[in-house]
Amino acid sequence: MITVMRGVGHQYNHTKPDKDVVSCDQLLCRQRGTQRPEMTNVRLPMAVCAAVAEVLNGSHATLDALFEAAGAPGPPPCLSHHSKWKTWLHRASNDPKVDSLAVLGNLIEEFMDLPPQPSGAIAGEAFGIDLDPVAAYDAKRARLNAVLEEHGFRYFRGGRVIPNGETPSDPTPRTSTTNTSAQPLKPSNIEELLQVLLRGLPRAMYPLAHRRKDARSLTFESEYDIQDLLHSQLRPWVSDIRPEEFTPSYAGSATRMDFLLPAHRLVIEVKRVRDKSHASTVGDELILDIEHYRRHPDCDRLWCAVYDPHLLIRNPSGMIADIEGSHSTPDGSVSVRVLVFGS
Repeated sequence: MITVMRGVGHQYNHTKPDKDVVSCDQLLCRQRGTQRPEMTNVRLPMAVCAAVAEVLNGSHATLDALFEAAGAPGPPPCLSHHSKWKTWLHRASNDPKVDSLAVLGNLIEEFMDLPPQPSGAIAGEAFGIDLDPVAAYDAKRARLNAVLEEHGFRYFRGGRVIPNGETPSDPTPRTSTTNTSAQPLKPSNIEELLQVLLRGLPRAMYPLAHRRKDARSLTFESEYDIQDLLHSQLRPWVSDIRPEEFTPSYAGSATRMDFLLPAHRLVIEVKRVRDKSHASTVGDELILDIEHYRRHPDCDRLWCAVYDPHLLIRNPSGMIADIEGSHSTPDGSVSVRVLVFGS
């Protein structure tokens, strides 16, 4: 145990968690009260990995977050843009603990299922060169499909990649195919549930933000929007959820916690990074929150969920390492977990 000074001028006894974090795909593959069955891993040819890398667009930070959400184990390879993504996917497919087809499907789902909007007649051509984004997209999609077929795979809508010859009987994620019982796969405890729900929030937002024609799309521009979505997903699993309960006073002020789960002696705090300035101070906000929560009689564990849609936090791993662990003073203690996730 080491004593660490924080920006608010107080000392905490800070210890690192002893257990490794379990991936979301592993959590979804566990049954309540049982161990996850051994996963069948399919090695992906390098040609497939290279074809996937060709269709992935975005900065290193954006695609790092995509791979993490898809279930690819880290850390990311320290390589140039194209080589990094094919190497990471190929490495994941060689890991016996990873469902490589589920990772592959998660990575290409948005590209395969969401074609670009067609450009106007004027914008579609410049200097005699056809700039139609739909035509370019169709060519890339056809190439990726051809490579998948050549190596024995087929893509089906909803992020499902299966070997040729198998029939997709239902749109359930591939992670559920290892279940040999009739019971649905469930997280075995509250912390596994929170891992799944919090990591999956960006995917849960997508169909609500991109709704059918004439249906009003929802936006997630404030912390209240994120809290409401999380609340709706928690309700089928947790019977007693108390939003916005006051914490004990600290430094002359009290604050409202986002969610208290008294049966689990656990609090969830949700943050949404608004801009670059807020990204540099969100860690300090969490440190102040910890001071309030460790005094609450029903809070032994604090989960801090930080939604960073534009990936503005420069060093999320450093922030997590500074804050996570056990924080203790004579007037209270709390064990803290921090999850940072983007779009």
